[in-house]
Amino acid sequence: MDEEYDVIVLGTGLKECILSGLLSVDGLKVLHMDRNDYYGGESSSLNLTQLWKRFRGSDTPQENLGAIREYNVDMIPKFIMANGGLVQTLIHTDVTKYLNFKAVDGSFVYKKGKIYKVPATDVEALKSPLMGLFEKRRARKFFIYVQDYDEKDPKSHEGLDLSKVTAREIISKYGLEDDTIDFIGHALALHNDDDYLDQPAIDFVMRIKLYAESLARFQGGSPYIYPLYGLGELPQAFARLSAVYGGTYMLNKPECKVEFDSSGKAIGVTSAGETAKCKKVVCDPSYLSDKVKKVGKVARAVCIMSHPIPDTNDAHSVQIILPQKQLGRKSDMYLFCCSYAHNVAPKGKYIAFVSAEAETDNPEEELKPGIELLGPIDEIFYHSYDTYVPTNQQEEDNCFISGSYDATTHFESTVADVLEMYTKITGKTLDLSVDLSAASAAADN
Repeated sequence: MDEEYDVIVLGTGLKECILSGLLSVDGLKVLHMDRNDYYGGESSSLNLTQLWKRFRGSDTPQENLGAIREYNVDMIPKFIMANGGLVQTLIHTDVTKYLNFKAVDGSFVYKKGKIYKVPATDVEALKSPLMGLFEKRRARKFFIYVQDYDEKDPKSHEGLDLSKVTAREIISKYGLEDDTIDFIGHALALHNDDDYLDQPAIDFVMRIKLYAESLARFQGGSPYIYPLYGLGELPQAFARLSAVYGGTYMLNKPECKVEFDSSGKAIGVTSAGETAKCKKVVCDPSYLSDKVKKVGKVARAVCIMSHPIPDTNDAHSVQIILPQKQLGRKSDMYLFCCSYAHNVAPKGKYIAFVSAEAETDNPEEELKPGIELLGPIDEIFYHSYDTYVPTNQQEEDNCFISGSYDATTHFESTVADVLEMYTKITGKTLDLSVDLSAASAAADN
């Protein structure tokens, strides 16, 4: 261990593993350590015994739930946008060869106690029971504008500078009703609160385009894909990438302590009496708790069921977004369901998650609106965790700390954090202009 590295990465969560992979590909000498004896950190997948141990304190689940090893229950459940940043990163690094993906069956939104398929195009808008006749026509015009919008073609801008016009202004131009704005902003653009309405419309429009393009990609019922055997496969795939490019991995390293010089710069990491020197440290918030601050809490319910979520066309995998206004909350609630179709449970079993930014100290009560949509539940586990963001000055201490995972059921915010960290660590921007058709082939195999 007594060597010098360019970067030491602490924790094998997804963000840390993507970064160690990217940095190794760049030719940096990387040492990756974790205090746990397994990959994934917070974003690991658990089998049934591990799930019981974590939430019930014993490791003997009921026999009627099926084969223990056939369960892969994600602790940070998220789907992957088919044209989004994570897929681009997977292709850029060729990590797709280590993974198999399958399209997600459905994408739904909650309105006034019922759930509806999310319409993402002008054609779907005309068919959607979410809107009345006149509203459908207005929504269709809006979708056509978004589909035709091209940043490089001023003709498609209809005289609007989206870097100056707010999302609220563009929506009012099309005269859309509040409920329509709700599902477009939250279930298509995937904003988790309404702050976006008063921000430049460009991000809002590009997010809707990403959703529609991702949806078109696999001709499925949703814009999402998800790895067979769950998300625990992702950190391991990026860890393999790092190893291929010379990265060194050490699991089960107790008390990884970051060492600093007299000026406060990180110079190495000590574990079990040995110190490895380095120029920079990358880690999750748990390794440098004095350099982060708590910003919130995520509440989550993990449910095992023997049926798909009702009113989702018997979808084996599905996302349902419950916009904040529909529930009188400050942020959205998310439902995520997958099943034996993605090899995360035995045949006939489904795993559903209900997640939200905690706004009270009672997760069971707070998550009720989502849980009530699930129908009969075989087993339910509640857990919550605090979320942190870094407060340090990276240029002063050479420590690059990731933010905690949020309540959303997609990876766009996670990838944004990774790419920002990559730029701060290396001083360059990662070019993700990749051939996305390669991913189609990978996902179809």
